Amino acid sequence: MSSTFLETPIEYLKGVGPARAEMLKKELQIFTFGELLTFFPFRYIDRSKFYKISEITDDNAFIQIKAKIVRIQTIGTHRNQRIIATVRDDSGEIDLVWFQGLKWIAEKLSPLQEYIIFGKPSIFNGRYNIPHPDLEIPPTQPLPLSETIRPVYSSTEKLKAKGLDFKGISRLMKNLLMNEKFFVPENLTPEILKQLHLVDRKDAFINIHFPQSSELLSKAQTRLKFEELFFIQLRLAKQRAGRLKKHAGQPFLKVGDYVNRFYNQHLTFELTKAQKRVIKEIRSDLGSGYQMNRLLQGDVGSGKTLVALMIILIALDNDCQCCLMAPTEILANQHYQTISGMLSGMNVNIQLLTGSTKTATRQLIGEGLLNGTIHLLIGTHALLEENVRFKRLGLVVIDEQHRFGVAQRAKLWEKNIVTPHVLVMTATPIPRTLAMTLYGDLDSSVIDEMPPGRKSIKTKHLYEPDRQKVIGFLRDKIREGRQIYIVYPLIQESETLDLKNLVDGFKTILTEFPPPEYAVGMVHGQMKQQEKDAEMKRFLERKIQILVATTVIEVGVDVPNASVMVIENAERFGLSQLHQLRGRVGRGSDQSYCILISGYELTTEARQRLSTMVRTTDGFEIAETDLRLRGPGDLLGTQQSGILNLRIADIVKDEKMLRYAHNLATDIIQDDPLLSKEKNDNLAHHLLQMDKHSQNWGLIS
Repeated sequence: MSSTFLETPIEYLKGVGPARAEMLKKELQIFTFGELLTFFPFRYIDRSKFYKISEITDDNAFIQIKAKIVRIQTIGTHRNQRIIATVRDDSGEIDLVWFQGLKWIAEKLSPLQEYIIFGKPSIFNGRYNIPHPDLEIPPTQPLPLSETIRPVYSSTEKLKAKGLDFKGISRLMKNLLMNEKFFVPENLTPEILKQLHLVDRKDAFINIHFPQSSELLSKAQTRLKFEELFFIQLRLAKQRAGRLKKHAGQPFLKVGDYVNRFYNQHLTFELTKAQKRVIKEIRSDLGSGYQMNRLLQGDVGSGKTLVALMIILIALDNDCQCCLMAPTEILANQHYQTISGMLSGMNVNIQLLTGSTKTATRQLIGEGLLNGTIHLLIGTHALLEENVRFKRLGLVVIDEQHRFGVAQRAKLWEKNIVTPHVLVMTATPIPRTLAMTLYGDLDSSVIDEMPPGRKSIKTKHLYEPDRQKVIGFLRDKIREGRQIYIVYPLIQESETLDLKNLVDGFKTILTEFPPPEYAVGMVHGQMKQQEKDAEMKRFLERKIQILVATTVIEVGVDVPNASVMVIENAERFGLSQLHQLRGRVGRGSDQSYCILISGYELTTEARQRLSTMVRTTDGFEIAETDLRLRGPGDLLGTQQSGILNLRIADIVKDEKMLRYAHNLATDIIQDDPLLSKEKNDNLAHHLLQMDKHSQNWGLIS
């Protein structure tokens, strides 16, 4: 079974050549025949339907009419010259307009000739017209079905300049499918095809690009969506099975003095049921003899750090060292202070390593790690440096792992001969469908219960006219000794967005809360890290009452005395981001508040986001809603969205299919972990092809 045809460089396709090939590579990352084949249409045009001119409305994206030319005019001169052809059917008239290629158009147009006209209507001077439409003389025979549903491909201005608009790409696709060597290997097993009633792969590709009918288009979409989701799940399931088999982990069989002493003498409150359940799940991994690779999810304030600390103590009881890596210096400092305080008097040597650590201290830390006298190293990316070596590293804890690149995280594997156990923590709740797709090779634990006595944050959505009411409320809270965050979406004024920006906002706040009676600080992403940390430290030490900020405080220092979060232009933030910002308050015993301020003119989606925030504080419900509203790409952001790289499936719309694909992949790998059975040859071959084109970071994702 050969995939050579699909691996052929794109320049060898009829109609491409070197110049177009270069443009396809740059603009669409299409390098081979196979990559062109999986460049799917983003929508289809039904050329079987005809409109009357009187039926044209603002809602029509593209329309097809049958009408006669009754008048042709050439208007304007030089660059402003245009051709206007007025056409008429039995319901009315409309103008067709051309601004380019006028000589060719003029030769093509015939008065009183009836045409099939296809294009997108627009309005000029209160009248509908169709700029640069497609024209065809009606065929004597009906169009074949394959031409009634036409594909529309996304393009770019540079591609269009090379003649590769959606019609140009469609011509290339036709050349590919009609190539006498066209061959697509089947990658699913006969059993799966039969069980799910799926069309074969070759027919699916033909009908996704040139559907013979609406029914066959639907079958092609189902087949290709399932295939895409299934192989993601199969790959993750195989990676996980391989990891469990290949990577022996240091077995942590003992729960000894460190754990018992901390639990009995230092823990001043009862663990929640969720924390106990998660610790039990992790302990099972640690005692299995295999390397643990577990994702720990928990909302802000749910007690993830305490769970991580208990696991660190288990590692210490088993004569291993640990490290905890955080994305920012201030968060690493916070972990260091928190854990040092909790373990005070327990003879645990904890050190902090960040970019600010002095050379002499670094040297001492290096010696302590190698001779084993340092039990726990907490730090930032500095932990990844080559000269940071351990005597016996047994556990790596990564906080807010999405802030680290995969290559950076992979460096942690080099810190030990025996693969360390990995516990990945995140306070960003991940919807189940997304977790299944991104982290399917990790075991997952969820802390879905908040500690008792923690007051739910009260959230209100207010409008611009309510601003003075908000100012009065903030003054009351400052008089009570509380601190306040005020968050803005921008740093400097934008000409295109009418938003309150940070600089103007800071000036306004100073007017309402003038020094020296009030102390107001500011942090934003364009400040140097040292400046940000210094300002946050002042806030933590209560030297600042109001901190005006951008989203840099989304994941940051824990300030128990901060009880009010004001978010300006709240409609401009995503739901998960709003939830993370709200999580900066509610850390202490006082009632906390989140105030969302917006204008009156809101989109339907913005209203849904803000009403969801007011209705619930459940991070997982919020994440699911955000995924439905924005989709996985926007939810993950630019750094992570490429991980999915889905070409046709949609994990939100195709959730049932994803779950089925996940279960089927799991069953197949349980039966045949290496896919070595003859019946799974197609699956094994396709995974091999997938692995050729991508780096496998699965083991530490």
